[in-house]
Amino acid sequence: MANLITLARFCLLFLLIGMAYRAPAPWQLLDAPLVIFIIALDGLDGYVARRRGETSVFGSIFDIAVDRAVENVLWIVLGDLGLIPMWVAIVFVCRGAIVDTIRYAVMSGDATPFGIMHSPLGKMLVASRAMRGIYGGVKTATFAWVLLLQPLQMLAAAWWQRWSDVGNAVTSGLIGASVALCLLRGMPVVVEFVLDQRIIRPRGPAPLRPEVAAPDTNTTADVIATTDSQRLP
Repeated sequence: MANLITLARFCLLFLLIGMAYRAPAPWQLLDAPLVIFIIALDGLDGYVARRRGETSVFGSIFDIAVDRAVENVLWIVLGDLGLIPMWVAIVFVCRGAIVDTIRYAVMSGDATPFGIMHSPLGKMLVASRAMRGIYGGVKTATFAWVLLLQPLQMLAAAWWQRWSDVGNAVTSGLIGASVALCLLRGMPVVVEFVLDQRIIRPRGPAPLRPEVAAPDTNTTADVIATTDSQRLP
């Protein structure tokens, strides 16, 4: 059931994309609530998986893949439509690729995705539920607000002409907050991963201590012969 919810979320993403590109302006008023619904399903599939005992490696990977697809596709689509600057989409895609690469490198070992967070600041920015909730909320608000303004500019042209400066200021503020949180939460992952030598450079064999003498390679017969030669006649 949980995987079906994740799959439904993935399918709804393409419905949202089609509406953003092709739907008439009145129908595009549904885009903002639809994107909120898609993101809300992310929490529902995890809850259902835990409640029904359906947690699995496939489910976790599938959920992470769909999460990243939803986020990256939305940023790219909004940039392509001219609703946000394209550089914003580039920042999120590059940051996601770097952080995901580190996550999979960590998961291939014994650590968890948040296991490399050692500093209190890194744990607070990356692993805390509060910060993850704030980050998700800001991104959701940004997506919904931008998608809402798309049809309003045509359906309420007079209103938009009067309030466009305020609307654009809110858009810029939400985008700026999203980018700032994106980089703020990604930087500790990269820094602590690089500094953790146990992850980026496997430990080699320990060097021989200077005070440790080399092992004696003489055979028992050699020792006996040497001892006999040193005896007094």
